[in-house]
Amino acid sequence: MGKSNQLDFSGHNIFVGLDTHLKSWKTTVIVGSNVFKTFSQNPNPQVLKDYLVKNFPNGNYYSAYEASFCGFTSHRELLNLGIINIVVNPADIPTTDKERKQKEDARDSRKIAKQLSQNDLKAIHVPAIDLEADRHLVRYRKTISKDLAREKARIKMQLYYFGIEIPIQFADKPYWSKKFMDWIEQVKLPAQSAKMVLNGHLDMARMLRKKQYATLKEIRTLALKECYNDNFILLQSVPGIGPLTAMILLTEVGEITRFKTLDRFCSFIGLVPTTNSTGERESVGKITPRGNRTLRSALVESAWVAIRHDPALMLAYQKLVKRMKAKNAIIRIAKKLASRMMFVLKNKQEYVCAVVN
Repeated sequence: MGKSNQLDFSGHNIFVGLDTHLKSWKTTVIVGSNVFKTFSQNPNPQVLKDYLVKNFPNGNYYSAYEASFCGFTSHRELLNLGIINIVVNPADIPTTDKERKQKEDARDSRKIAKQLSQNDLKAIHVPAIDLEADRHLVRYRKTISKDLAREKARIKMQLYYFGIEIPIQFADKPYWSKKFMDWIEQVKLPAQSAKMVLNGHLDMARMLRKKQYATLKEIRTLALKECYNDNFILLQSVPGIGPLTAMILLTEVGEITRFKTLDRFCSFIGLVPTTNSTGERESVGKITPRGNRTLRSALVESAWVAIRHDPALMLAYQKLVKRMKAKNAIIRIAKKLASRMMFVLKNKQEYVCAVVN
């Protein structure tokens, strides 16, 4: 009779801390409150399950790993294998100064396992796989826009470098018309090699613009899906919120009902300040670096638009800029904008302009 058949860990909790990497996982197993073993394994959830079943048959298996490049694929596979897994924010794992300066995979996996066994880890929200895929599409549009902006900057830099002056009708315009791009194509440079480089950047810019249009069209089609359409329309009743920002919010947030209060929603976005409290002194700093950068950026941009269309927000902004910088005031407006978006989604009713809250 094999060893595994003689063992029975029924009723025992087995905690596993995973430090995930592309080629291997560093794994620490804790039984009860005792560290059993730290080892390297292939980055495969099935390998871990086979190890646990062999050494701790019938146990209750729990695992955790930090959010990283591997996303939530491993999380879903671990759950399917019967291992109760959570994904945690790396910033939420208590770390000493020594651990920050002497980072080791084994130490990281032991720390995760220990915190998991003590129930000190808080899981982050894991979206449904369909929502996650839609989120990638919406984010891809921003990636293309950044790449296109870089190509445009490179083209302008090359023109300036060779002393080519941009005609007044095209200068300082954010949108590059077809006529402008055709003009660039006809520009004469002192050498064929330089012209080849310019044409290469121009071809790349044209290709990226086509991709940008195609992606935006796909996002608009996505908005017509039953799971988005009603909320997509509601969100656009809020001044400053256009089709793209609405889809960013819907794909980044998912169900708005998971946020019980506005403060929690703003914390998720990253619209809350950093605080430092020592003794009787408490200081409030800039907005926290934590949060959803994609959504925060979109809301701040929308806030600038909103103050030009919503009298209530314009009034609030005018009062704020009297006592703080404009960039700080617009963060407060973005938070008010988040409140309006949260209201229309939770109450399923359109926003009415000029309502002060």
